[in-house]
Amino acid sequence: ELQGTIKKISDLQTFASGFQKREMVLTTEEQYPQPINIEFLSEKSDLLNAYKEGDKVKVSINLRGREWTSQQGEVKYFNSIIGWKIEKI
Repeated sequence: ELQGTIKKISDLQTFASGFQKREMVLTTEEQYPQPINIEFLSEKSDLLNAYKEGDKVKVSINLRGREWTSQQGEVKYFNSIIGWKIEKI
């Protein structure tokens, strides 16, 4: 879980495959606040409709990672933070 204040909520993005996502930036509340980008995928993107920038929230998340190989054969790794539940605090 992450807690903080919503800094930004993006518009819904729809891709050619039909896949949809919406991103939210959450500013954590700690000595050195961090802006954390959280993705809400498919039907979970609707969860953000009830929230606005400035709301204090708690977000339940999953961490995901993936491997990608460039055309030159270089392997890179990427991480994503996926939100699946959000509530006001």
